[in-house]
Amino acid sequence: MLEEVMGKQYKIAIYIRLSKEDKDRGYDESESITNQKTLLMDYVKKLGTGYELVDVYVDPGYTGTNFNRPDFKRMINDINLGKVNMVITKDLSRLGRDHIETGEYIEKWFPEKNVRYVSVNDGIDTFSTNNGNNDIAPFKSILNDMYSKDLSKKIKTALHTMQTQGKWVASAVATGYQRNPEDKNKLIICEEEAKIVKLIFDMAYAGKKVSEIRDYLNSHKIPTTNQIRYHKATYWNSITIKNILKNKIYIGVSVQNKRSRINYKNRKMRINPEEQWIVVENTHEAIIDKKKFEKVQNMLFAQKYTRNEKSNFFLFDGLLTCYECKHKIGIRQHTNRNQLYMVCNNYRTYSKLKVCSSHGFSYNRLEEVVLEYLRELFSNINDGKIELRIKNSRTKQDYRKMQEKLKDEIDRINGNIDKMYVDMLNQEISKEMYQRVSKKLQKEVKEKEKSYRELKELRNDSDEDESHEIKEVVKEFLKLEKPTPELMRVLINRIEIHQDKQVDILFNFKKLGNIRLTTV
Repeated sequence: MLEEVMGKQYKIAIYIRLSKEDKDRGYDESESITNQKTLLMDYVKKLGTGYELVDVYVDPGYTGTNFNRPDFKRMINDINLGKVNMVITKDLSRLGRDHIETGEYIEKWFPEKNVRYVSVNDGIDTFSTNNGNNDIAPFKSILNDMYSKDLSKKIKTALHTMQTQGKWVASAVATGYQRNPEDKNKLIICEEEAKIVKLIFDMAYAGKKVSEIRDYLNSHKIPTTNQIRYHKATYWNSITIKNILKNKIYIGVSVQNKRSRINYKNRKMRINPEEQWIVVENTHEAIIDKKKFEKVQNMLFAQKYTRNEKSNFFLFDGLLTCYECKHKIGIRQHTNRNQLYMVCNNYRTYSKLKVCSSHGFSYNRLEEVVLEYLRELFSNINDGKIELRIKNSRTKQDYRKMQEKLKDEIDRINGNIDKMYVDMLNQEISKEMYQRVSKKLQKEVKEKEKSYRELKELRNDSDEDESHEIKEVVKEFLKLEKPTPELMRVLINRIEIHQDKQVDILFNFKKLGNIRLTTV
């Protein structure tokens, strides 16, 4: 073999690679960086005269399915500069495991650059014309590729199994937690960071906007996670705070598999649909009380619009719901008038199908009536003991009647879906019309079923002592000349608008009950 290439001066690049997967799997010690280097250096020494070792290129912890490796690219650059014309690896898999791209280098790129490639253990030498091992190189490359694909599947399956068991396998750990030194797949509270998380939730719960929390943390020099963990000079930003406030990890829930790699060759990450997320409750100690967390989620909705997205933001925006169909109520402005009015979004979208009514009446009047009622209600609070004079508060019997009404509505909608199906079979309506409307109605059924379950919980829930929380929120409300949307989200779960202009206020606090008002 060597006789066939005598007379040419070879400038050699030794290339070594060991992937992270190989390390994690405790791969044979012969695959280590040190052993690969020893083997290849001995090989070069035996070549004799006419061969010069230029450099050793090493990529530790890089997968073979991707050629975007720092030292591999450095070697390619040296080939382009004419510094290297011979590449030696321990075996073909060290060069790469993607059979297509590996083949491109061995069969096209290296020959075009007049570069000789040698795989020591495989007996491959591209400048040896009578070498039978060269002919089977493509098949070995395919086997290496199949190995990577199989390994990727096994790793993915193992990770998913661990995730469903509630074990933490993500590389990053949320602010407020750290890995248990005795079990790296279990999270424990980091007290220094947890204090900051609690402060953020307390401020949000008190009605502070994300931007206000951000400014407070920065102005009071509260350290960021990067400052605590890595001593990096960074500042708090709104996205980080919002992500903390929305993260269920703080109530003891692990949410994993939110992102995944496109495939074993493409390392880029993509967002998985929510139905593929792996959610496991009670996997670690909670930092935030579940009740407080849920109320903060309600408040975050009021802050989701930016100035560029919406020119006006109204006090009850996001809280208004159609009583009849349970869809959101939108707020719109009359043309050439300053008056605002409400309209059922479901009606506005499907007005021709008559799935609901407009519910269109004055938003200005609604805001006036509700605020007047709340001020009157909260003025009855006694500093020594909370005494709320609530009229028309709902009893368990009221909830039962509401459940019965919802059940009738669910049965009616399901009956309409069945009737539409018959109409489609009789060709009275098109298949496209049936699919579009039935999908909408099925979604409506799900929403009503959710409301049904919520009412059932309200019937069954025992009274909780919310006196202190109510007192603090009410004090905040009374001292404000104009209450904020964030504070409304603390107090109110939703406001249901009836087509006859009656209004139901559903509070977040059970002791406040649920109130029905007439706006006109």
